[in-house]
Amino acid sequence: MNAVRTASLFDVHTLVRLYRTYADDLRIAREAQRELLTQYPLKPKLDDIEAELTYLAIREARPSTVVELGSFHGWSTTWILRALRDNGEGRLVSFDRVDHARRNVPPSLSEGRWTFVSGDARLHLHRLPPAPGYVFVDAAHTARFARWYTERVLPRLAAGTPVSVHDVFHGRRPWPGSEGRVLLRWLGERGIGWVTASAAADPDLHERLVGLKRKLGLSAPVHGSHRNPMLFFQTP
Repeated sequence: MNAVRTASLFDVHTLVRLYRTYADDLRIAREAQRELLTQYPLKPKLDDIEAELTYLAIREARPSTVVELGSFHGWSTTWILRALRDNGEGRLVSFDRVDHARRNVPPSLSEGRWTFVSGDARLHLHRLPPAPGYVFVDAAHTARFARWYTERVLPRLAAGTPVSVHDVFHGRRPWPGSEGRVLLRWLGERGIGWVTASAAADPDLHERLVGLKRKLGLSAPVHGSHRNPMLFFQTP
């Protein structure tokens, strides 16, 4: 855990508890996601641990609405929808300039719980749900886009809203001029705690979760990447 204030949903002890609590459901979800890869051209960008942490956080938080900024081919979309389905409630609103996800998300996951908004999210702010219970960001990884959502989206969220942002930690620190640099500055100025399972930025947490997954029988990869550069936090 980093920064000044710990985010309760994403502290290390809670993450371990969530893996143990939802291990059986997660095992089924992983197998279903692995099967989807044989049926649809999903082209995963979300690595296994960060996908699992997203699933577990949504299971625990039970949001009535999730906002996804950037769905691309639909891999993260299917993980989010599966968590909502397993909760038995909740809807997802996804924004993207490309509509690949529309062809790749099966009706068994999407029907009755998914709205896809085609176009740049910055031009569709009026379609953002007023009080999402989870926000997932994996869109334009630029400082400009980060300034937009830290100024226009995050301040609108209720206190304690879980947020995850992809592609922050490909190394020990975010790349210069990147989305991650802007986001970390915004978090630091507000004393907001954050966590990452990135093997580069927090190898201790990464190894702890890898070991836990092995003990729980969840170690077989769903797909092959192990970078896990996503950052997780909760709004103040």
